[in-house]
Amino acid sequence: MTTHAPTVAFSGIDCLDIDVQVQVANGLPAFTLVGLPDKAVAESRERVRAAFNALGLALPPKRITVNLAPADLLKEGSHFDLPIALGLLGAMGVLPPDEVAGFVSLGELGLDGSLAPVSGVLPAAITALGAGKGLICPGSQGPEAAWAGDVEILAPASLLALINHFKGTQVLSRPVPRLEDEAAPLPDLKDVKGQETAKRALEVAAAGGHNLLMIGPPGSGKSMLAARLPGLLPPLSAAEALEVSQIHSVAGQLAGGRLLRRRPFRDPHHSASVPALVGGGQRARPGEVSLAHAGVLFLDELPEFQRAALEALRQPLESGRATVARANAHVAYPARIQLVAAMNPCRCGHLGDASLACTKAPRCGAEYQSKISGPLFDRIDLHVEVPAVNPADLSLPPPAEGSAEVAARVAAARAVQAERFEALVPGKGLSTNAQADGAVLEQIAGPDASGRALLTEAAERMRLSARGYHRVLRVARTLADLDGSETVRRLHIAEALSYRRVMPGRA
Repeated sequence: MTTHAPTVAFSGIDCLDIDVQVQVANGLPAFTLVGLPDKAVAESRERVRAAFNALGLALPPKRITVNLAPADLLKEGSHFDLPIALGLLGAMGVLPPDEVAGFVSLGELGLDGSLAPVSGVLPAAITALGAGKGLICPGSQGPEAAWAGDVEILAPASLLALINHFKGTQVLSRPVPRLEDEAAPLPDLKDVKGQETAKRALEVAAAGGHNLLMIGPPGSGKSMLAARLPGLLPPLSAAEALEVSQIHSVAGQLAGGRLLRRRPFRDPHHSASVPALVGGGQRARPGEVSLAHAGVLFLDELPEFQRAALEALRQPLESGRATVARANAHVAYPARIQLVAAMNPCRCGHLGDASLACTKAPRCGAEYQSKISGPLFDRIDLHVEVPAVNPADLSLPPPAEGSAEVAARVAAARAVQAERFEALVPGKGLSTNAQADGAVLEQIAGPDASGRALLTEAAERMRLSARGYHRVLRVARTLADLDGSETVRRLHIAEALSYRRVMPGRA
């Protein structure tokens, strides 16, 4: 007789159905695992054997064959331990095989029979719900699985507790969904003195979800401003929180099985490789651009990143998805991010100050800034110069307006955008002006006659590409929303164009 124990394999945040088939037959004692397992899956034989010994169970002295179907799909990860153990328990008559077959299971077994956390419990629970099955997962990840909805969830701390539940000697209660703990308060915009132009650009970027590049000398406050952007953004919606949490679950970064509520803010070091930024590696894991989905990816010291890593960001910025193609894997992760970058104008950082600039100025500025390609530069909506802070500004009292006041305006502008998109293109998932394109963009951001004339003239003089032209329209629409204006007027176009600058050495 063959016992079946359903589980899943992961392709991005999508789950593929895997049928763990266990057969115990007469023959020389052996424990064979087939179905294209990787090293971690192949080692599950020893973990299962040790866990059974800890429970006082011995594998039957027969030929045990475990097949992971479909056999042509590579199986990766330690989460196959639990379904293999359950399949064996069903084949040995310890558990009813029909009950084992009614649950999708995943979990890593300890040598003492305990269940350790694994990646991907939340998407697995959603898959189980769609298949009409229950879910068995490690106890610490029960709250994560509970967010999937009306699905039967068993979250034991050990294999023994699970056996006792099926035997009726112990009852496993349904886990309660949890949100992430209240984190420390976010940095406040009141801490930033001066830099009014940069603050305005930060508000516009937050209101429309626009990409932002800040250029200025060292110590001018670029990183400080970027760190205050999360405090201006609204919390994740229910759908966004579920999608973002699925990505973090697959990456094994969902702490304590708690659903995320704040928008991600990722700030990788400039030594990050291409797989670290866009995803990849042997198991095609999500990169920083996907872990920042529906949030902010902050790249400090932008020209110091590897050229190949920066160029790899171009496709996710345009499509909102990071596609990782490998010989043994082809997966896609959501990557709808808001890119915020900061850089010095040159390597020494003092290009505009003759008393501090190096002897190579101004040639060093053109060489340094040329590390950022034109196509990547073109995908950034707002370009802002952040000058050195005037010492007189540092002695002033904190500004009256902080993050709370700006966040209220941002929330109001985003509410207008969400309502507009729901009326025009319901069900398309558009929520910010930065996502508008094509006919939708022309419909919502078409300027008045004087504004269109200004934009046409500026596009010719500034040699804007078609992408740059449309990004100016998106920013102008956001400026109109912040002003409460139904129409994109000339002044909105003018301010949007002021954020669209040509870097030195690129004219």
